[in-house]
Amino acid sequence: MRNETRPIARRQALKCMAWAGAGVAWAVVGGVPRSVLVGSAKAAEMTAGAFHFVQISDNHFGFGKEANPDALGTAKEAIAKINAMPTPPSLILHTGDITHLSKPVEFDIAQQTLGELRTKDIFFTPGEHDVLDQDPGSLYRERFAKGSKGDGWYSFDQGGVHFVALVNVMSFAAGNAKIGADQLDWLAADLKSRSASTPIVVFAHIPLWPIYPDWGWNTVDSELALAELKRFGSVTVLNGHIHQVLQKVEGNVAFHTAMSTAYPQPRPGEAPSPGPLKVPADQLRRLLGVRSIDVVPGKTALAVVDTTLADA
Repeated sequence: MRNETRPIARRQALKCMAWAGAGVAWAVVGGVPRSVLVGSAKAAEMTAGAFHFVQISDNHFGFGKEANPDALGTAKEAIAKINAMPTPPSLILHTGDITHLSKPVEFDIAQQTLGELRTKDIFFTPGEHDVLDQDPGSLYRERFAKGSKGDGWYSFDQGGVHFVALVNVMSFAAGNAKIGADQLDWLAADLKSRSASTPIVVFAHIPLWPIYPDWGWNTVDSELALAELKRFGSVTVLNGHIHQVLQKVEGNVAFHTAMSTAYPQPRPGEAPSPGPLKVPADQLRRLLGVRSIDVVPGKTALAVVDTTLADA
């Protein structure tokens, strides 16, 4: 398979924007997204008896600029929402940018604050903001990825699901997100013994589909990773980085990006560059949030609920 990405037009990218700022549960069945309102009887039916976990992303501990002077406070609001969930999550996936500048004090704040989560099984993958230290990624791996392979990749099984943490931020400073040959070899070996009927959840920081390459919102060798996942009947890819909810379904793979708990970013192509987006104070919490995910018995697709900090 050729290693190439194709940019998508802004109009097409915006069509992929799914329920940003809304509390909506949805599942992709037969390639068709089906949505219901959070809290409805149908939503409860979708997730009855499910294995339940949560995604949180882009806390940027240490950030305190105009787009959100109290990013620590909004992170704590997100944690309170997770702790208040009627069904406690079995585990939490963190899709990176835990810190803003990879400073030891920021990692200290992150450990202390995330320690307030009642669910203690938290699995991390780094963002580009977590690997800015002198020995890139060493502080992240020391705090959040002990025992991992290479730059921090690993896998585990829980709830009948095979989870794969990929690292695609180590070359971001050079202008691209990349998985790399060593990690791709490891991924192929990791998946080799898995049955095609095993649900797979891949989580990485930067999207594995070309949302907006001009802004670095893509991974240049993602097609090689996706080729390894092609034979599986249910694959869910979870990313952060772009601080907004976008979704795409391509064959057996459902791609989801997540909101930040720190600040929003512009929609693809709607600003000269990506970065913290200042919005009116009464709108900020509508653009920040967390994600709840359920593996529902008898369903090949995962049910996803994106909840903003403004949702009751």
